[in-house]
This record gives sequence, C-alpha cells and structure tokens, in this order.
Amino acid sequence: MLLFHPMDFLILIAFAISIWAQFRVKGTFNKWTEVQAMSGLTGYQAARRMLDNNGLHDVPIEPIPGRLTDHYDPINRVVRLSEPVYYESSISAISVACHEIGHAIQHKESYPMLVLRHRIFPVVNFASGLAPFLLIGGFLFQATGLIGLGIIFFSVAVAFQLITLPVEFNASSRARDLMISEGFITNDEERGVAKVLNAAALTYVAAALISLLELVKYIMIFTSNRD
Repeated sequence: MLLFHPMDFLILIAFAISIWAQFRVKGTFNKWTEVQAMSGLTGYQAARRMLDNNGLHDVPIEPIPGRLTDHYDPINRVVRLSEPVYYESSISAISVACHEIGHAIQHKESYPMLVLRHRIFPVVNFASGLAPFLLIGGFLFQATGLIGLGIIFFSVAVAFQLITLPVEFNASSRARDLMISEGFITNDEERGVAKVLNAAALTYVAAALISLLELVKYIMIFTSNRD
C-alpha cells in the first residue's frame, strides 16, 4: 500500500515538474548571464549598494564557490554570492544578488514569515530527520501510532516549505522594486530580471507541492488503516 498508492501518480507528476524547474532555472540563468546589465554593476556592487541604501552597512558580502549557491545567512548576518554572481555584471548576476539582499532587508524589518521560519527551523530540523523512520517503522509493523506520529512530524517539515514560499516571493518582489527605484536596471531590463527570479521561485513551488502530496498520501493511508 505504501509503495503503490493512487497518490503516487500525482507525486510522480510533481517530481517531473521539479526536475523541469531545475532545468529551467539553470537554462534561464545561463541565458541571462549572456545579457549584460546596462548599469555595468556586478552582482557584488549591486548587492553592496542595495545593502548600504537600506542601512545595512554592517552586513558583509562573501564570494563562495559553485553555481547558484547564493544565500543569505541570517545567523551570521552575511550575504554569500556564488562567484559567477559576485564578479559578473549580467542580468542574472544582479537579479540573484539583489534577491539575497531582499532576504537581508526582510531580516532587518522582521518580516513575519521570515521570523516564523527562523523560529521553527530547529523543530523542523529535528522533525524532518525523525519523520521518515517513524513512517517506515509504522508501515512495516502496521503500527498506527507510529504512522500518526510520523505524519505529525512530517507535517512540520511541509509547513516549513509552505512558509518558505511567501518568503521567497517577497524577497524577489522587494529586489525587483528596489532594482528599478535605485537605477540598477532599466524598465526594459525588468523582463529579464522577472524571468530569472520567477524561474528560481518555481523550484520552491515544486518542492512544496511534492511534500504536500506526500503528506496527503500518508494521511490517506493512515485513515484507511484505522477504518
């Protein structure tokens, strides 16, 4: 029942969407890497200016190896940009860089969904690590108590992914608005920025969809076992 459930068809579709989203974000990033921003700003320069213009002079920016490894570290309050983003002046580079600054601004302003995500992260870390073992053990031994507990733990991880969606979309929205108002891009360049940021956001949507469908599957199995 666990291996061949009707929900598996939808989950496979969601996995296919996720794979497509990963290819799309890479393809979109590569395409707009070839288009240089008219401002001539590198990812680092755009990020630094946006931080300074929003009173975040004390937040450093560090280059890190890899591609699309960019992130904002809220614990150490540091923006880390992949080397292609840090050093290049393409539409892709400044889009990704400014998106990460959007998270830093969220942190400064205590954006509610970001605060909530930070607060539940330790619980999510624990619950997501234990949930698979509880679910597998519950299904193997037909122990509804373990399955129920596993579902509760897994639902915490799903909630975290759902909370992540508005955090990511809000960071992108902030980035686009500030990039225009601060003159980092022209109105004509906004289309490229939107394509880069929307492609990245789709990967979060796909991941959340997979987890949500898996949760529904486990709940259906749990309720059917109790009947």
